[in-house]
Amino acid sequence: MTSFGLPRRNPGVGGRTYMPPEPPPGTPSRALRVRAAGGRERFMRRVEARQEPEE
Repeated sequence: MTSFGLPRRNPGVGGRTYMPPEPPPGTPSRALRVRAAGGRERFMRRVEARQEPEE
């Protein structure tokens, strides 16, 4: 026997959205860490380009 009393629920459709927790004071935000990682990659590429091949 099937019951049609309750509607079917879709997970995640409750009106709530996930908000990442705020970092503790003094720690860099995620956006700042992403920018820093990108800057480090560019820096390392520049260093590798400047190095002359060893013969």
